Amino acid sequence: MQINKAEFLMSNTRFEFLPNDNIPEYAFIGRSNVGKSSLINMLVQRRGLAKTSSVPGKTVAINHFIVNDAWYLVDLPGYGYAQHSKKTREQWRVMINNYILRRRNLVCTFVLVDARLEPQNNDLGFMEWLGENHMPFCIVFTKADKVSKAELDRNVAALKQRLLEDWEELPPMFVTSAEKRQGRDEVLNYIEAQNAELADLMNKR
Repeated sequence: MQINKAEFLMSNTRFEFLPNDNIPEYAFIGRSNVGKSSLINMLVQRRGLAKTSSVPGKTVAINHFIVNDAWYLVDLPGYGYAQHSKKTREQWRVMINNYILRRRNLVCTFVLVDARLEPQNNDLGFMEWLGENHMPFCIVFTKADKVSKAELDRNVAALKQRLLEDWEELPPMFVTSAEKRQGRDEVLNYIEAQNAELADLMNKR
């Protein structure tokens, strides 16, 4: 997929104020400081489109970006950052849950995990919640350039093994590096294929 245009559209904390149309939507979420904003900027080749920060918990709302005037890329607040108050974290949880469970044009949620780490309980718990609610998702390993290939392979294999303890089939997985632009084509080609499949379904109706 070629990205010709990517623009920030809006930021919301309330579900009823989200864009009111049927454009396909792809959400990106992960633990705080997993490199979500850097990955988004790499995918659309727009430095600074999604605001990056060395401070975890920077994203505090649902941010919509319109790509090629054809689909939405959605930046969701991160989870697992304990420095915010319990009340704030609960508000984020409700906001994210409402969005994922109620957003009809959400095609897929990309769950970002740090490639440098062994499987984390909060990542696994979030994936389990998605599965229990029958919400399609992909796993995106970030910061692959920050770890040796042997350790990367070990961490990817460990996550797969952990998921297969409870799952019969694994979700699609992508290994990425924002700095090296690794995995960009694979993620965008997946989105392009999903969009084409949706268009075919619409044409058959």
